[in-house]
Amino acid sequence: MLKQTVAAADVAGKRVLLRVDFNVPLDGGAISDDTRIRAALPTIRLLRERGARVVLISHLGRPKGRRTDTLSLRPIAARVSELLGGVPVRFIDQVVGEVAESAAAGLADGDVLLLENLRFEHGEERNDPDLAQALARLGDIFVNDAFGAAHRAHASTSGVTAYLPAYAGLLLEAEVAALGGLLDAPERPFVAILGGAKVSDKLAVIGNLLRKVDAILVGGGMANTFLLAQGHEIGSSLAERERVPEAIRLLDEANHYGVELALPSDLIVAPDLDAAGHAVAAAAIPADAAAFDIGPQTSGRFADRIVSARTVFWNGPMGVFEKPGFATGTITVAEAVAACTGFTVVGGGDSVAALELAGLADRVSHVSTGGGASLEFVEGKTLPGIAALLDADEGT
Repeated sequence: MLKQTVAAADVAGKRVLLRVDFNVPLDGGAISDDTRIRAALPTIRLLRERGARVVLISHLGRPKGRRTDTLSLRPIAARVSELLGGVPVRFIDQVVGEVAESAAAGLADGDVLLLENLRFEHGEERNDPDLAQALARLGDIFVNDAFGAAHRAHASTSGVTAYLPAYAGLLLEAEVAALGGLLDAPERPFVAILGGAKVSDKLAVIGNLLRKVDAILVGGGMANTFLLAQGHEIGSSLAERERVPEAIRLLDEANHYGVELALPSDLIVAPDLDAAGHAVAAAAIPADAAAFDIGPQTSGRFADRIVSARTVFWNGPMGVFEKPGFATGTITVAEAVAACTGFTVVGGGDSVAALELAGLADRVSHVSTGGGASLEFVEGKTLPGIAALLDADEGT
């Protein structure tokens, strides 16, 4: 997994095509969370300090090849400029073509240019070679700093590397180092916490982690499928019943490897999300109720396991934390992760949102910018956006 990084590249006076992940949430055209923009700043600053001419490219949302003002990157340019201390960031409402090429060619050392949403181009998600070549004409060097999109084989993540020397950005390098540390030589005990709605998203992750961790703590909607696998009735709770055989297999594998696969012993249930919840034993969920959070006994048990760990990986909430009445389990886990004195990694998505909600993001060793990418990495998959970069022992 060792790759050439931007720190080793000669970028002075060169156009650097920098793939970033500016896929940030917008509310009425205003950026509601600029975390991903901030995460890209160290690489942008490094390039500017070394005299590069920076061409930023990113996707935003899922326009599926259709132009829409609500998914334009135009408001992103102003925010990048602010975060860079007022450095002008020119915006072009094109991705490729003569206008984009002319703008890139006209850059001076230290200048920054942001192009329009990559996914306005039909060929982006198809990894179209023509689009990849058109992107390559905008730069002399390619740098990928978009870890959140590194699990996608798109024109801007892997296709373009066929035409330009390709390096890892500082953020991508940090992500690989942190997540790789979980898999290569974690300090023990190593505890993984997995939540979220769908167990199908995490089955392969659990299977890979069973060979590496000491315990896996399971919460959220995905825990219900495991409760079914144990023979419990779950009322109207969300579950993927077709995945029960796989859940049974994983429970058996955990037993085989001597790994604790911990499920909720109690849950917060209610008739619906608008009703008040109450705690019941996991084996006693009423037929007319659904589980929306882990219960206090489970929260305490999970927290004790987390705080005493030396390595922690967390991906996915313990319940519907967006609703205050069902947020306690997730917040308790967030507080335990923050209190752990070992190496802690939170794998993007709703887990990061929960950390932010609790004001604890700065008390975690590494907060990943890529939910899906971090999961696939921990699952042991090869991420195309990383595999396509120059290996550490390759020249330019």
